[in-house]
Amino acid sequence: MEDLDTQVLRAAQAWHAAGLPVLLVTVTRTWGSSPRPPGSLMAINGRGETVGSVSGGCIEDDLIRRVREEGLDAVCAQGRPATLRYGISADQAHRFGLPCGGTVELVLEPVAAHSQLAQLLQANLERRSTQRRLDLRSGAVDLQPGRRDGVPELTDDTLVTHFGPRYRLILIGAGDLSRFLSQMALSLNFEVIVCDPREEQRASWTLEGATLSHEMPDDLVLRLQPDARTAVVALTHDPKLDDLALIDALQSEAFYVGAIGSRRHTALRRDRLREHFGLGEAELDALHGPAGLYIGSKTPAEIALSIMAEVVAAKNGIQRATPVPVAEGKTAWLDGGAAPADLPAICSV
Repeated sequence: MEDLDTQVLRAAQAWHAAGLPVLLVTVTRTWGSSPRPPGSLMAINGRGETVGSVSGGCIEDDLIRRVREEGLDAVCAQGRPATLRYGISADQAHRFGLPCGGTVELVLEPVAAHSQLAQLLQANLERRSTQRRLDLRSGAVDLQPGRRDGVPELTDDTLVTHFGPRYRLILIGAGDLSRFLSQMALSLNFEVIVCDPREEQRASWTLEGATLSHEMPDDLVLRLQPDARTAVVALTHDPKLDDLALIDALQSEAFYVGAIGSRRHTALRRDRLREHFGLGEAELDALHGPAGLYIGSKTPAEIALSIMAEVVAAKNGIQRATPVPVAEGKTAWLDGGAAPADLPAICSV
C-alpha cells in the first residue's frame, strides 16, 4: 500500500498519460478550523474522478461539478495554475461544510508534461526528499533536493511544496508483537520490514504487505541506512540481535529508535551500549526504552498499540515529555503498590 501523496501523484500521472485533462490540487494555507492540513493533495480528471481530498467532501463536490460542467479552463484560465479560496464568508462556510470562520486556500494546477510527476515519484521511490517549485505564471516546475517535510510556501508567483519518501518501520524479531505492530503500521501507510535471522521464528511468520528478512539485524540496518523517515524497534530480548542493530540505528538519521524490555533490562542495555560499544549519552538518550507510551497494556496487541502510538507521536513532532512514557507511567503505578518492581517482559508497556 502506498502513502496517500504517492497515490494522488501516481493517479494524476496515469490519467495524464491516458490523455485525460487533470488538475492537481494542493491545500496551501488554512485559517481557523479546517478538515485537511496544508500540503494535502487531490487529483481530479476531466470525468470528475478524484484521488485524495482537500476537505470533508463539499469542496471536492464543487470542484468536480465545475470541472464536469465547465471544463478545466473554467478554473485554470489558459492552462495556468490558479489560486482559489473557500469559506471566506459565513455563507460559504455553511455551504461547503467548513467550521465557522474556517478558510481553505487551494492552488489548482493543470497537469502537463512539464509537471515532472514521474520524476517526483521516482525520487520518492529512491527515498530522496524533494522540493517542488511551481511557477504560477507559466506552470513550469523545478525539482531540487529538499527537506523531508514542510508546509507549502506560497507567494504571488510561486508555490513551493515538499515531498519525502514513504515512512518506514524496521522491526527486529518476528513474533506476535511484530505481527500486531506490522498490521498497525501498514494501516498507517508505513513500509514495514521485519528482520529475524532465526529460522524457527520465520517459519510461522507471514503477513501480506510486510517484507521479511533473514539477515542479521545489524547488517540490515547498515544496508538500509535509516533516514529521517525511518523508525527502528528491537523486539527479540536477545542482546546479540537487538543491541547490534540498536548501535547502528542510534547513529543513523532514524526519527525513532526503540526497544522493548523491563526497566531493569533497559538500564542494563544502556550500560552495555555505553561501556562496551562507546555510545555517548546523547545517543543513549535517543533510545526509547522501554518502548511505547504508558497505557497499562498487557497483551501483545495492546503493547503494539502503545509502541505504535509513540512512533506516530515522534513522526508528528510531539516532544517525548508530552505523552506519558512507559517508565514514568510505571513509576507512578508502582508507587501506588499495584505491581512488582520488575514486570515480565511481555508486560513492559
